[in-house]
Amino acid sequence: MSGAGSVRQLATDELSEAEVAAVRAILRDAFAGDGEGFTNEDWAHTLGGRHFLLEEDGTIVAHASVVERELHVGERPVRSGYVEAVATRPDAQGHGHGTRIIEAVNEHIRDTYALGALSAAVPEFYIRRGWMPWLGPTAVRTAAGEVRTPEDDGDIMVLATPSSPALDRHAVLSCPWRPGDIW
Repeated sequence: MSGAGSVRQLATDELSEAEVAAVRAILRDAFAGDGEGFTNEDWAHTLGGRHFLLEEDGTIVAHASVVERELHVGERPVRSGYVEAVATRPDAQGHGHGTRIIEAVNEHIRDTYALGALSAAVPEFYIRRGWMPWLGPTAVRTAAGEVRTPEDDGDIMVLATPSSPALDRHAVLSCPWRPGDIW
């Protein structure tokens, strides 16, 4: 695992057109075999927060983004940093880039939010980096009330931070509704 390169952190509006194009290409290629791939709705979920770009020799090879979402643990609202669009360029995988990106993401979440959360395709990767699976049911908050999302049970991971409240990981964890993937 080389782990070489540097991680830059930028707000969405600080990304250049070339950086957006490079990140979108990484996401398209990394999620090509994943059902519908990385959609425009998925991209919209990455916007408005912080983007983490890992570069080697001036080329972006990995990306993650953290956006603020208000999750509820039971009835308690918790200001959360939600991780989106974690990907490494396929030809650069296996060199520690994902680990470097998540280490930077973890530091940002611990410094900024009361909780980190994400939907994990590979939970073991995140568990090794301090994340814990949510053990309770999941739900989405809609105008009509809370609706269970059983298809997401077991896929949601959380990262406790120094400002995390006491968490009952068996309680219902809910997120606000959004178009596309809810979690």
